[in-house]
Amino acid sequence: MISPHKIRARNAGFFSALALVSAGLWTASAFQQQGVHPLTGRHIAGVCGAGPCATWLERPEREQEENPDGAVDALNLKPGMVVADVGAGTGYMSLKLAKKVGQGGRVYAEDVQPEMLEKVRANAAKAGMNNIQTVQGTLTDPKLPKAQIDLVLLVDVYHEFSEPQKMLQGIRESLKPDGRLVLLEYRKEDPNVPIIAEHKMSVAEVKTELEAEGFVLGPVIESLPRQHILILTKAGAAKAAGR
Repeated sequence: MISPHKIRARNAGFFSALALVSAGLWTASAFQQQGVHPLTGRHIAGVCGAGPCATWLERPEREQEENPDGAVDALNLKPGMVVADVGAGTGYMSLKLAKKVGQGGRVYAEDVQPEMLEKVRANAAKAGMNNIQTVQGTLTDPKLPKAQIDLVLLVDVYHEFSEPQKMLQGIRESLKPDGRLVLLEYRKEDPNVPIIAEHKMSVAEVKTELEAEGFVLGPVIESLPRQHILILTKAGAAKAAGR
């Protein structure tokens, strides 16, 4: 999930977020530094609470700023697939995934905040989508079913994992042998992307951190306005495919 603090002050959303902070509606602990990744030295970003983040995730400008429909199209999902939206927030992306996999498929919408999962269920009901199942994860385990997932999607989420190695282990175990892990992350290499550095990631950082946990970085799609689409597979599957 993304904090409204990530956007520059010129964005109107920043000012409403700042007002919430000033009013004491976000706790200080929500933004505490969570540590440094031992391989890259990357500072792990803090996570914001459900209230302000829900507004941020549903902002009207998101379609233009991020092109989420284009991101989902790039995943080449098929009807009947089983996918997981880890760090689902309000279910903004879960609903898009659910449409792609159809009634014969399933979307696991995972989040650590029960308030967010309530919003997912409400939004799914409002949209008439009954192929979304919410999952209460933890900071160390996404609680997904083992070896059943075709694709796990992390949209601006991985950089906030306080225990990335443990979470990646759980995600890897949830994937089918040929399953894919897809990260959307704001491009750290581009200084024009108006997001603070701790909420961006470079391709090199993703490659270093995730390949150490049994993944292989494959295609990196750069069709979105601000984000990398980074596609990874299990190391064993990649080796069998000759990559």
